[in-house]
Amino acid sequence: MRIDALHMRGLTRLTAFDEAPAMLVAQVDAAAWLRIATEVDESGGRLISIWGAEARDGTLAVSAAYAVEDGLLWVRLPLEKTSAGTGEYPDLAALFPCAVRMQRTVHDLTGLRACGAHDTRPWLNHGNWPADYFPLRQSASGTERFESNEADYAFTRVEGEGVHEIAVGPIHAGTIEPGHFRFSVVGEKVLRLEERFGYAHRGIERLFERTPALAGHRVAARIAGDSSIAFAWAYCMALERALGTTIPARAQWLRALLLERERVANHLGDLGALGNDAGFAFGLAQFSRMKEDWLRLNERVFGHRYLFDAIEPGGLARDLDLQHASAILTQCERIGHEVRSMRRIYDDHAGLQDRFAKTGTLTPAVAARLGVCGLAARASGATMDLRVDHGPTPYREIGARHASDERGDVAARVALRFREVDESLAQIRAIIAGLPPGDIAVQPDTGRPPSYGAGWIEGWRGDVFVALETTGDGMLARCHCHDPSWQNWPSIEVAMIGNIVADFPLINKSFNLCYAGHDL
Repeated sequence: MRIDALHMRGLTRLTAFDEAPAMLVAQVDAAAWLRIATEVDESGGRLISIWGAEARDGTLAVSAAYAVEDGLLWVRLPLEKTSAGTGEYPDLAALFPCAVRMQRTVHDLTGLRACGAHDTRPWLNHGNWPADYFPLRQSASGTERFESNEADYAFTRVEGEGVHEIAVGPIHAGTIEPGHFRFSVVGEKVLRLEERFGYAHRGIERLFERTPALAGHRVAARIAGDSSIAFAWAYCMALERALGTTIPARAQWLRALLLERERVANHLGDLGALGNDAGFAFGLAQFSRMKEDWLRLNERVFGHRYLFDAIEPGGLARDLDLQHASAILTQCERIGHEVRSMRRIYDDHAGLQDRFAKTGTLTPAVAARLGVCGLAARASGATMDLRVDHGPTPYREIGARHASDERGDVAARVALRFREVDESLAQIRAIIAGLPPGDIAVQPDTGRPPSYGAGWIEGWRGDVFVALETTGDGMLARCHCHDPSWQNWPSIEVAMIGNIVADFPLINKSFNLCYAGHDL
């Protein structure tokens, strides 16, 4: 389905953006809410996110964002309050399985309920919030404190002769975020895995309401430290569109350079960790050294190892001079040579390939049904990549290319990381070669009337999405951020079936999903 082919019955256009990625923001009625979801599903589109809101005047609304053929569609459904003061909207889980956890989260945060939903268990509320407390409602400050009263969670039980349960987490050894994994096994073979998250919820979306719009990029960048550029760029894109701000061409190109440096840093770290999880410590040592060199140059050139606050509304905080551009090109050449050498070692190492091949397989059909995105989807046959399909100007001009693999196993996700490092290094070189002259920032006008804006960027895990509403006085009425881990966490539950428990760390790392970005 294309945005420009939408049937407009039951739909009111609120705002649209023609430049890539193209977007339409529209208000719908309940019939159009379901009709559009059905059309998107039937045409091969994807659900990106669902979120709810209560405006300052007490009105309620639920929103959904979809990836369609020619861009992004954000539909907003106003809701009537029920006698209990909440609202109901049509369930989308029958069309998009990834909607289940999002809808449960919408209820926990706002009280809005998906009518007809099969799974209504709490997601963020672990029993420590009263049943009538919803932190994103206007009646809540978001700073309330309640006595801890952790509730039991209704995990799905698997019963039969020889079936046992293994509980892992939520507290893990080492510096890892909290998450609970419940395995149902016979011997060591996994029959079912069920996940439970929500332990890392930080109230980020309420924090945005107290943060000036021009400072919100700092909050966005800290949602997930390994995706600071992706979230900051998506936030700034959303705000710039809401404020009618066009950033200089040089700033757009430098944002793309930063995004690719973020992608390479994470892929280098993952390639080392995946080798280590398969018992190949040499791989961890070599890729850790490469990643450290990469991060140190980030700090020299842009002021921070993980590139915090390099992107700001209106452009960039710091320019790139000729000396630093030369250092980046030199590093790309060296890292590229070392990565290719390590790939030959990984490919020729029988022990690694034995652990990687056919482990944690996610078939293309299942990946598509679950709405998996990003690297995990491309490793299962998909070719979706915002940089290629709907990317901002730099990616179109440098000729960014798709990379994918049909196998869907750990080996595919490892191989794809190697290929994406090569592609990102090529893109960095092309960006520096084509970098236009000029300013790196303009000053956005926050005095414009209240408006909507959305940002959509291909982070290293997948597409990062930010939707916001401005108030007209330099503040935000609502800002919703979405990490691709929402779509991809359920795929690990499927990929684990039939594998042994000991392969869980390897399979989990091959996806390397985010807890904190998922638990906003």
